[in-house]
Amino acid sequence: MTDHVAAFLDILNLEPLEINLFRGRSASPDGGRVFGGQVLAQALVAARRTVPEDRIAHSLHGYFLLGGDPKVPIVFDVDRIRDGRSFTTRRVVAIQHGRAIFSMSVSYQVEETGFEHQSAMPDVLMPEQLPGDEVWREKLLARYPSSATRGWMALRPLEIKPTSLDSPYVGGGGQPTRPSLWIRVRGRMPDDLPVHQAVLTYASDLSLLQAALLPHGKSVFDTDLQVASLDHALWFHRRFRADEWLLYVQESPAAFGARGFCRGEFFTRDGLLVASVTQEGLIRPVEPK
Repeated sequence: MTDHVAAFLDILNLEPLEINLFRGRSASPDGGRVFGGQVLAQALVAARRTVPEDRIAHSLHGYFLLGGDPKVPIVFDVDRIRDGRSFTTRRVVAIQHGRAIFSMSVSYQVEETGFEHQSAMPDVLMPEQLPGDEVWREKLLARYPSSATRGWMALRPLEIKPTSLDSPYVGGGGQPTRPSLWIRVRGRMPDDLPVHQAVLTYASDLSLLQAALLPHGKSVFDTDLQVASLDHALWFHRRFRADEWLLYVQESPAAFGARGFCRGEFFTRDGLLVASVTQEGLIRPVEPK
């Protein structure tokens, strides 16, 4: 396991404070605000700590209420809403400075079998056919130096390869209307499905909102935009490993009222659909800084 991966997993290892109460810290305490994917993943970890081991998370729905302060810990308060024979429901509230900054509901289910179908994975270049992720990172830093302060850029736990041979983050014309990225953790992880689910949850917030800006030739790093995640929902369909390549396919069916609506799907390299995501985010034009 690399130092980057160990540091990443340590961020997800919450400190228990009391029954149903946990504390987490931020990956980049010097950043402007806490990365939303980190709060999502930590809230999922907090909920998992209160659920029987025979139950697997199958869906989560979260709302970002306030920007997180990376300089202070986040307290996660778990409410045990329901424990049924097949399903378990938890509600998690993330708190800083005495106020809720995020709320999320999570549902767990015992493993069952039944009908199966899925959408097809698009035909894209495989990870081995694409350049290393340092190529797009260098382009991004050259155009947007401020991106270096983003927690997911500084920690570098994930290896990311855009299939379009360029980063959707960079913006500009000629970008695909349905961008996709290959993503995996940079080192081997423990054989623990909840940890892999937390990592995928973290990664699901990395680039999804950018899909709503690509049709307009804009980037989340443009200074004439106010950009923020508003809500986020994720469904886990199958077992998977976050340390093996996953294709994250994204699209934005609509944008209106300074909000962009986006959808995403995670596929294994064998074409199995393992998770689906939706998100609405603020994409408000403002005076350039």
